[in-house]
Amino acid sequence: MARYTGPTTKIARKFGEPIFGADKDFEKRNYPPGQHGLARKRKKSSEYGTQLKEKQKVKYTYGLLERQFRNLYEKASRMKGQKGENLVFLLESRLDNIVYRLGIAPTRAAARQLVTHCHITLNGAVCNIPSVIVKPGSVIAVRERSKSLEVIAASVASAAKYSWLEFDPKSLTGKYLNVPVREEIPETINEQLIVELYSK
Repeated sequence: MARYTGPTTKIARKFGEPIFGADKDFEKRNYPPGQHGLARKRKKSSEYGTQLKEKQKVKYTYGLLERQFRNLYEKASRMKGQKGENLVFLLESRLDNIVYRLGIAPTRAAARQLVTHCHITLNGAVCNIPSVIVKPGSVIAVRERSKSLEVIAASVASAAKYSWLEFDPKSLTGKYLNVPVREEIPETINEQLIVELYSK
């Protein structure tokens, strides 16, 4: 299972956003990484550089590697509607992302680990594939034997709520009601830049 295992705070500082979740180190040093930080004279980014940076930010945010991201973009391209929005909807429909959005895990990386370690069920069956695209109407739950995990209990207590998801904290069961409207997704993503990058 391929995944990014490098530094997270450094990457977050590069993009100027806490893309990996709450990070005390990022809050202390909210400026670009490197020896000179904000003092470094940076050249104005080119159009290609801006597009590439946006793609890299989305990749790190959702925890995908290049080939996974490219395959998802090609799938979005074959769907009806706008490519950029389709891509965002597919990213939001991944099982690991929905586990994170439901509040079962504090970060997407933690959600991915819960899924791969067989703590999550999808429509009643154990699913250990984080990249599964969940269909609206599907039920996501924590396995009975995993409900006592401290990380889950702590995360559920401070979870945010989203209109396209339904969650019962007592049974630790959630439902993916519908594909979210683009305006409802809280991530600061300019998907059009990614479409322009891949269209070259």
